[in-house]
Amino acid sequence: MTDKTELNATHRELGARMVDFGGWDMPIAYGSQIEEHHAVRNDAGMFDVSHMTVVDLTGPSTREFLRKLVANNVDKLAKPGKALYTCMLDETGGVIDDLIVYFLREDFFRLVVNAATRVKDLAWIEKQAAAFGVSVRERPEFGMIAVQGPNAREKLIGLLPADVQEKARKLGKFAALETEGPDGMPLFLARTGYTGEDGFEVVVPNTRVVELWKHLHAAGVAPAGLGARDTLRLEAGMNLYGQDMDESVSPWEAALAWTISLDEGRDFIGRAALEQHKADGVKRVMVGLVMDEKGVLRHGQKVLTANGEGEILSGGFAPTLGKSIAFARIPAGEPGDVRVEIRGRDIPVRVVKFPFVRDGKPMEGIAG
Repeated sequence: MTDKTELNATHRELGARMVDFGGWDMPIAYGSQIEEHHAVRNDAGMFDVSHMTVVDLTGPSTREFLRKLVANNVDKLAKPGKALYTCMLDETGGVIDDLIVYFLREDFFRLVVNAATRVKDLAWIEKQAAAFGVSVRERPEFGMIAVQGPNAREKLIGLLPADVQEKARKLGKFAALETEGPDGMPLFLARTGYTGEDGFEVVVPNTRVVELWKHLHAAGVAPAGLGARDTLRLEAGMNLYGQDMDESVSPWEAALAWTISLDEGRDFIGRAALEQHKADGVKRVMVGLVMDEKGVLRHGQKVLTANGEGEILSGGFAPTLGKSIAFARIPAGEPGDVRVEIRGRDIPVRVVKFPFVRDGKPMEGIAG
């Protein structure tokens, strides 16, 4: 049985093309996927991300528990409202999921985890939490709307009560605020996102999520589907769980070394395996590719390097660049001239650092 968010009927009223996404009936586009992509890059767009899972952790040992559970160090979260991106690893150093941790009080942290990994994530978290006496509570009564783009914050802030607007305007990046929205609706406002643009991810009770969506639409925020969300996050150099990393991949191999804190005295799950992996030498690395010829880079295509074969992970046409880009996992070492095998032909590609796009503009050297 396919799950539906509270906005399902609203998407259909707007003419959205719906697809199955991790067991959820979700909009891939409402019309032109490329127009939705450009709306987010140039103005403001919104995505229904209510399929994401909100998990609240409570208890006096919650911080101690999270120091064990995740690879990044939650001690970086010293001020209530601050957020941290991290990976949750298994004992072999493989990535169970990537997620965001929000620090609300010493005895209250909030996690937002991926939809497709919900069942295994909850089982893993509950198993590990038992020894710390931490309460794990899934919050299915919440919906979530991501409002993204250079004008996204101001369009949403304009809907807030006058006494809340300045607080929302001052909210720093990777920080959250519990506040009120239009007509007194309770909001959890987080300055985070998955597009490479500024904006908010807004957690709102399911009973009010349609109301908020309609307020945003009336304010000129364009509905956007999962298709645009995918091209936006790829341009922004952001991993997709299940495609760019999973339990068979360590953060070293997924360009996520920056999310690992090998701080002294903290024995997080997977640490020993990560340290051994690093000492032995990481054999595979994740890189960005740009194809200047016509054609599209797609998941599963073979990548040919001087050190052997690799594979395209996420790939597709980048509307901001007007050409195809991809993440690939290839053997470590100087790759030489790199080619991708497409329909029996070896097409030359450029190896580049990602993100490909930042603040709506191609990064230096990406456009070619």
